[in-house]
Amino acid sequence: MSTATVTRQPGTAPTRARRPPPRPARVVLHAFLAAVAIGWLFPILWAVLTSLRSYEYTAANGYVSLGGWTLDNYVTAWRSAEFGKHFLNSVYITVPAVLLTLFLASCVAFVIARFSWKTNVVLLGLFTAANLLPQQALLIPLFRLFTQVPLPAFMSDSEVLYDSYWGLILVNVAFQCGFCVFVLSNYMKALPRDLYEAAMVDGASVWRQYWQVTMPLCRPALAALATLEVTWIYNEFFWATVLMRTGDKFPVTSSLNNLRGEFFTDNNLVSAGSVLVAIPTLVVFFLLQRQFVRGLTLGASKG
Repeated sequence: MSTATVTRQPGTAPTRARRPPPRPARVVLHAFLAAVAIGWLFPILWAVLTSLRSYEYTAANGYVSLGGWTLDNYVTAWRSAEFGKHFLNSVYITVPAVLLTLFLASCVAFVIARFSWKTNVVLLGLFTAANLLPQQALLIPLFRLFTQVPLPAFMSDSEVLYDSYWGLILVNVAFQCGFCVFVLSNYMKALPRDLYEAAMVDGASVWRQYWQVTMPLCRPALAALATLEVTWIYNEFFWATVLMRTGDKFPVTSSLNNLRGEFFTDNNLVSAGSVLVAIPTLVVFFLLQRQFVRGLTLGASKG
């Protein structure tokens, strides 16, 4: 068996393949994407820059200037808006709402994807229709409903759904389930049916097929949905303002109103508060980043 060897003259440098010059279309595309990225990040960077400067300096020199650096805005915003207490309120609302939404949506999606019923399309459309209806259109009926549905005293100080954490949890679950059912059902339909046939041969019940076969395979999709749901429910402002009256129960997004005065607003202070409010969602995104990207790219290579 002979092997071919490549010899190179001594003193000669190895030749490298020259890359062809970039095409004009690619240059334009990269320039467009860079401009979009800068435009998307500019408000965030501007808020961070404003939060690091004192109001006295920006009032004297304008916001288009450099100087007056300070961290006092963050300390003042944390104390004035009582972020520590309101962060806990957001946790009490967001964590149960996200877990309950994903659980209920996965149950409905499993039924739609696993069983061939004539009402599957109708059931999927029923859950998805909730996302097509403007939330403001249901304001008055929901407000009257929440003031009349009773709750035990240990679950709500007002003894009704109104002005309780349970009310915000339920309304967020109701409006977010449709989107999660739509995403999960499409993903579960792509799972091989051989897995379920093998599970049935082994004597697995429907619950075991759901919990031990389907749910582990749906982990990327669940992580992507969890990231989106945490962001949406955590940043929700409308229902918290309408369905709550006790200031100590407001979530952290609603507590930003405490940084605004009746006749004067310190924009530097509000920017610092906004940055503090955005930190938890950034932490959740970076913790689930790998799973989130996998969930978004699922099925991208399927024909």
